[in-house]
Parts: sequence; C-alpha cells; structure tokens
Amino acid sequence: MELLAQLYPQVKRINVNLNTIVMKTFISIIGIVLLSASTTLNLQVGILWGVVSDGSNGNAIANANVQVFQSGKQIGTITTKSNGTFSFSLKQGAYLLRVIAQGYDAYENSNISITNEKTTNLKISLNPSVTVDSLIAIEDEKEERMIVCEMAVEAPKISSAGGARYAKACKSDNSFIYQEFNTESYDVVNENTFKDVINNPLSTFSVDVDKASYSNVRRFLTQNQKPVKDAVRIEELINYFDYDYPQPTNGNPFSVTIEGDKCPWNEKHNLVLVGLKGENLNDKQIPPSNLVFLLDVSGSMDEPNKLPLVKKSFKYLVENLRPVDRIAIVVYAGAAGVVLESTSGDKKETIISSIDRLQAGGSTAGGEGINLAYAIAKKNLIKGGNNRVILATDGDFNIGASSDAEMVRLIEEKRKDGIFLSILGVGMGNYKDSKMEKIADAGNGNYAYIDNLLEAKKVFGTELWGTLYTIAKDVKIQIEFNPNKVKAYRLIGYENRLLNKEDFNDDKKDAGEIGCGHTVTALYEIIPANSDEVISNVDPLEYQKQSVPNESKNMMTVKVRYKKPDGDTSMLITERVNNEQLKATNNIKFASSVAEFGMLLRESEFKGSASFATVYKRAKEASGKDVFGYRADFIKMVELSEMLFK
Repeated sequence: MELLAQLYPQVKRINVNLNTIVMKTFISIIGIVLLSASTTLNLQVGILWGVVSDGSNGNAIANANVQVFQSGKQIGTITTKSNGTFSFSLKQGAYLLRVIAQGYDAYENSNISITNEKTTNLKISLNPSVTVDSLIAIEDEKEERMIVCEMAVEAPKISSAGGARYAKACKSDNSFIYQEFNTESYDVVNENTFKDVINNPLSTFSVDVDKASYSNVRRFLTQNQKPVKDAVRIEELINYFDYDYPQPTNGNPFSVTIEGDKCPWNEKHNLVLVGLKGENLNDKQIPPSNLVFLLDVSGSMDEPNKLPLVKKSFKYLVENLRPVDRIAIVVYAGAAGVVLESTSGDKKETIISSIDRLQAGGSTAGGEGINLAYAIAKKNLIKGGNNRVILATDGDFNIGASSDAEMVRLIEEKRKDGIFLSILGVGMGNYKDSKMEKIADAGNGNYAYIDNLLEAKKVFGTELWGTLYTIAKDVKIQIEFNPNKVKAYRLIGYENRLLNKEDFNDDKKDAGEIGCGHTVTALYEIIPANSDEVISNVDPLEYQKQSVPNESKNMMTVKVRYKKPDGDTSMLITERVNNEQLKATNNIKFASSVAEFGMLLRESEFKGSASFATVYKRAKEASGKDVFGYRADFIKMVELSEMLFK
C-alpha cells in the first residue's frame, strides 16, 4: 500500500502525455485502493510517509520516535515499524518533523509541506551519536550501580507495554538508562464515611452500571502489579456480576430486592443490600439499533492491546447484529472522518472489511470525532429505536476539545438528541480512566474496559443488549433510615455518584441508566441503634431539638426514581423494609466478598478484620451456578492478590 501511495502521483503525471482510457482506468483503480485503505476516508488530508535508516550502514531503524509539530504544538507522535517506516494523515499545511532514536543524533526538518490528496515521501538517515566523556559520579549502594551524568540529555520517550519510558544518556558510552513512568489518570476516590442518622437520615445516589474498574483491576493483577488505589471503584467491582434477583412486575422496568446479613469484616455491624434487576428482553423484543462506532486511530492506539483489540472486539459485535440494525464507522486521529456510512447489519462482510482496514497514526482530535459521530447518528436516527454512539479509545485526547470539563459539556449537549453513549477503554501506560468515566456518565451511557478478548465477548456477547439497549434512564435511589433501628450507615462505593437530597425529586438532574437484564447492587454497612460506638464529632445544635421520631418497626424506606428512555418525567417506586424481611442469600454473601476484596485492594480504613482468606472462602461458598465462569475468575484474582499483598 505504501508503494501504491508513492506510485499514484507519479502515474498521474505520466497521464499528461498518455491520455488513454486504459491509463485513466489504471489511475482510478489505484486511487480507489488508496482511498479504501485510508483510515481517514472522505477526509481532505494528505499522507506523510517516510523511512528512517542508519546513515552509516543503511539499515532500517525500528522504534524510532517520530514527532510532528505545527505552529509550535505537537500534534502527533508514532514509532517506526520494524522496516523503519512511518506514516501520518495530516491536513494541508506546513509542519515540523522530529525523529529521535537511541544511539543516534536527533533529526529535525522544519520544511515539511503537506498537500491534500497527495503523499509526501521522506528518506531520513540518522547519524550515530558521538560519544563524549562527561561521567562525574558512580555510586555503589547495596550492590546496585547507578550512573549519574553531567548535563544529562533527554533521550526519546518511548511507549512500552507498561507505560511510557523516560531515558537520560550517559555520554561516556552513549548508553541510556531508562526509567518506567506512567501517565494513566484516575480521579481521587475519597471513601464514604459513616453518617449518623439523626443528622443525616437520607442517603441519595445515582445508580452505576459501569464495570470498567473490575477488568482494569484484573489487568493490573494479571501483570503481577498492585492496582492503583483510585482505579478500584468498589461499586463497579460489585456490579461486574449479575445476581439472582426476580424479574420486575407491576409494569415497572426493573424489580427491587433488599437483603440483610451480618457484616463479615466487623461483627458489631450489619450489611444491607439494595438490588435492582432490569427486565430481560430477547433480541426480537428490542427495537432496531442505529449504532455509530467511533474509533480512536491516533498514534497512541498503535499497540497490540489497543487498536488491534478494539478491531477484534467490534467484529465480535458485528457478528451479533440483526438485519434491522444499522451501523456506521467514524474514525478520528489528526482529524475525523467517515469510514463507513450507515449500513445494514446483514452486510457483515462490508462492515468487517471496513474495520480491517483501520490503522493507527497521528494525534487525537477526540472532540471533532465525537461531533461527527453524533451528527451521523442524528442523521440516521430511528424514532423509538436504540440510537447509540460507541466510542473506543485510550482516552488520550490532545487536539480540540480535550479537557475533562470541555468533553463533559460537549457530551451533555449531544445527549439532548436522544442518542446514548457507550465507552470502551483499552490500553495501559497512558490510559485516561478519569476522562472516560466522566463523559460516559454525561452521555447517558455505560463504560467498560476491554483487557482481553474474553471481556469483549462478555460485553458484546452475553451482555450485548444490556450494554446497548437502555430500558430506564436517570435512575436514582434515596434511602431514609429510621434512627430507632440504625445509629449510622456507610454506603460502600458510589463516591462519584452521590447526589444532594434535593436532587432526588429534580427531574432535571441527570443520573444513571439501566439496560435490559442489567442488575444494579448497592451495599450499606449499618451500625445498629443500640451500639455504643461514637460516630458524630459534631457539637450539639443550639437552636434545634434533636429527638428520635415515631416508633415505626421499619428499618428504612427505599425510594427509586426513573424515567423511560424517551421520557422527561420520572416515576417513583417505594419499598418499606423492616428487620424481619431481611434475609441473607448468595446475593449478599457474594457481593459482600467482592466489596471486602475492593477494600483490601484500596487498603481501606474501613476494612476491619477483612482478609483475602475470608474473601476467598465466602466467594467460593456463594458462587452459585456461575454459568460463564466469571465468579471462578474472581476467586483466582483473590488468590493472586493474596500473594501480591503479602
């Protein structure tokens, strides 16, 4: 394909003298092949193609870092392939190119000119660096030698499986000492504390069906690494699993289940589970889908666990599409473009062929891609159907709207058209979890992390329509605790889903979504009313009398508000619960084992007597049928974690 890219402008010039039908046809065929192969189909862009070699022997240089700048701003970076080649899709204009490789002098060219629909070819020879003695210190500590260099020079920042690598050169032997560093970003999670019921009788939060944290944590553990604490969102670990809740009745789109048990990590406390179960629908009951795949094909996605994994995941989804479904493909790198117009779900070969042609390269214009994807979804909107954008990325946006606040505002505006959003996160090292969680929440959507093909099968196979079809939106839960029965409570997880008590009845306030067949589970750790524990550190109020209200036997009242997917007015479900109703089944036992596991990973101050051994024992006892083996997978993770945290 690179050869065709070079031949095309030359053959086109020959056509000036050989104006024949055959030649025109030949040129057209080459043009069509190139256009089809481009990840930026339908874009006004040019191609920058080059090869990097050793100036002393002509050998190709692999893994050289190639950077593109425009107006002083870096807009793309990529590493050369094994044959030394690289390519960028760029808008027409002037650029600066910089190439850095270990053991070679840096190369810079400030006169790169790109023309739309043309290929600019470069042959770059790098000269081996000249060694200069400037070694000033050698430290020997605990039999480990560290070389420190005077005026140390920055060597290339190279992406690797574990993240970016930063190096400094020691000029005496031209060697590089590399230090791994990680640019992954996670929002800080400040765990919920105990609230005394007298002063805080209401607990209000938005449901969360995201499951990204679980598979992301699994990625850390399978690489024999402790997870980043803030990557562990306990509610997402709990909600990775389905639970045995009943189907809804009375016309509601989901059922409400409440269970109780003793707290495993604190024998003086109790646990209460609140579970929702979305109605199960088969594919014949689900309306036609209008889907737009939005794929990040920027340079940062050019790793085996990123774009190649995304392509395989999406092909798995395509195999499960129905003839009534439609799908379009939009890509974004330095710019955004349409690779496949909206196409019927029965044209699987056409769709898969478009996915196979995708290649990574360039910078990441995320905002531009989102705008285009929503425009395509709106253009093909199916009234009463399932209209959704599915964004796959590592979240490393760096062109256009890129800050978290900008992206959230952009998505909030787009959701007004009735188009939902799903996000698939991939990769490591530069993974931007914090950004993707925010925009998924803003887009009435869900967020999953794909760490392997089995997870792709789970998301797009066993849970396909739960992932893609929403049966209730803006789902909020508010619980009022009775101080005669409960002294204090703590919501486990959901820290970034908390709402003000006034938000519960405010239909303008956005909240979470539930897909068909989805389960949502929340756990409360309860301190009984007769406990002698001191909870509040607040001075007594001077102007209000604090008193315990009526002698109701109810322990709490659970209220749930939701809207229909196309509705603007919420509906209310109310359940009153007394202690006698609270039974312990495998649901609360397994959910509590996952919660305890999450607290151990976070090294939580509330973990009490928690241990991996008790998690393992309770999870095995409560694993139930486990048709797909997800709970067995969890038990293996517990074993692995016990060894890592010793």
